Parts: sequence; C-alpha cells; structure tokens
Amino acid sequence: MRIAIDLHGGDHAPTEVVEGVRLAAAEWPDLSIILVGRDESLKPELPNVSFKRVTEVIGPEEEPVKSVRSKKDSSIVVGCRMVREGEADAFISGGNTGALMAAGLFVTGRMKGVDRPALAPVFPVLGGGGMLVLDVGANPEARAEHLRQYALMGGIYAQKVLGIENPRVGLLNIGTEAGKGTELTKEAYSLLDREPDLRFVGNVEARDVLFGPCDVLVCDGFSGNILLKNTEGVAKAIFDRLKQEFTRNWLSKLAAAVLKPGLVRFKNDMDYKEHGGAPLLGLAGPVIKAHGSSDARAFFNAIRQARRFTEQQVISSIEQELSKQKGA
Repeated sequence: MRIAIDLHGGDHAPTEVVEGVRLAAAEWPDLSIILVGRDESLKPELPNVSFKRVTEVIGPEEEPVKSVRSKKDSSIVVGCRMVREGEADAFISGGNTGALMAAGLFVTGRMKGVDRPALAPVFPVLGGGGMLVLDVGANPEARAEHLRQYALMGGIYAQKVLGIENPRVGLLNIGTEAGKGTELTKEAYSLLDREPDLRFVGNVEARDVLFGPCDVLVCDGFSGNILLKNTEGVAKAIFDRLKQEFTRNWLSKLAAAVLKPGLVRFKNDMDYKEHGGAPLLGLAGPVIKAHGSSDARAFFNAIRQARRFTEQQVISSIEQELSKQKGA
C-alpha cells in the first residue's frame, strides 16, 4: 500500500510531518510512504519512505480554485493526481483546506453516484470515542438528496473505518421534532426516515452533539462548519480558562495536582489528534485533510486512518451501495 503525504501541509510542517512519517514507517514496515515536497533533504532515511519532488506549494491564504489551476506542480495538486493515476492509494495534506477540496474535485474526481463530496471529520465525544460529522464545509449549500448521500457514505465509513457496527445516523437541526427546521432539513428528514439501509435516529440539536447521540451526524456544509468552529472555540476557551484558574494561587495549584489525572483523561477524550484527519467522502480516491495544527501524533493517526480507508475498500463499498439504490 502506498500513501502520499504533503510535506508542506500544516502549521508545523515540515518538522511534524516528517516525525509523523517516522512513527508510521516504524509501526507499519510494509507500508510505503511517499513524501510530496520541494526539499528531498528532509526525507528520513528509511527503506519504506520515498520522495516525490514538486516545484510549488499552495499557501494557506491563497485563493483555492485559482491556486489549483495555476500551480499544477504544487504538492496538493500532485498528491491528488497521484491518487487519480494510481501512483498512490491515498493522499494526506494538512494544507489549504479549500485548495485540497478543489484539487480533490477537479483532479482526483468524484466517485460514481455522488453529486457533491463532503468533508467528514470525527468529533470527539464525552466519555471517549467519536462521531463522524459531514459536511463541515465542502459545500455550504446543499439539497436534501445530497444529505441522503452524505448519510449513506458516512454510515459505510463509520462501519468500515471507525469499526462501528450498524451506526446510528442523525440529522443536525434546531429541534428534535420531525417537523422542525428549514425546508431543507424537513425534506432531508423525510428521505432519511424512509431509507431502509440507514439506522436513522432523527434530529439532533447542537447542544447534544458532544454527548454522542449518534455515530454519524449529517448537515449542510454551512451549518457543519459553524458547528465545527464553535466546538473548537468552546473547547479552547474551556482549557484556557481552566489553566488560568488552576494557576491562580497555591491553593488552586494544589487542587489542580489532585484533579490532574481526571483532567488529562478529559483532555485526551476531546483531542482531535487521536482521530487523524477528515476524509473527503465522495471522491474517486482516498483524500484526507489533516488538521492545520496537526503535530506528529496527528499525522501518524491520519496515516493510520488512510491505511484503514484503503484496506477496507470504502470507496467501492459506497459505489456499490449507491449503484444498488439507483437500480432498485
């Protein structure tokens, strides 16, 4: 199996990318890892790590579509092309999210039966584990049929990659009642409720998301991105405030020492690094967006995720499901 990874993607690239590759290469000696970048001197001297040289990099602030079209030898575009042409089985990047989505769509291409791909990260939930949420920004506007496709793709991914048997599927909404929400969510509810291949549990309110009411949460990209950014912001605010309070004086420092084991467990439960990256479900090949602030551990987990994505033949399973429904 060959997994390509963007050497220049992420806030801490290339150092953390290289270290993540070292960890993965040691964990899976049979795995072939291809670093895609400009400077081959950064490649670790390991037998299962090779290098694909490019001449360009798309920066975090560059306009996505324009940069993909003008920088055809950039690490993001070349990585997506490697997947399309069979040079790599999967591609991972922590770089410009919009550019990766554009390259995935224009270069790698969509799988059969999918109208629009979805960006699908795993949200950590209280008590451990995670919940797949899609879409969180690939398509700000969506139709009910798109949400139905997201639900089917997410269900298959959760089963094969996350190891969840018969995953529960929920619909993000402003209330739990079937008649709540916009015309989009009402129509999507009707489609999902009639879908025989889904274990649909109904509407899910944003306040309940971190308690894990379902295994797959479906929403349009606009609502999903707001949910993602708000969740990240609230988590950061909580940890920052706890740090302030526990370092306020000697008594609070003593309390912090007593509570430290529980706080560490809580922090680990809510740590995105343990879940790898967000796949772009609906593309014709495995493309994974790693978090922009990923460290070596996060890149290692993204490689693990890409490995399982490929091993479990998720894309062919989704295509078979959509083809079966089309023929029904």
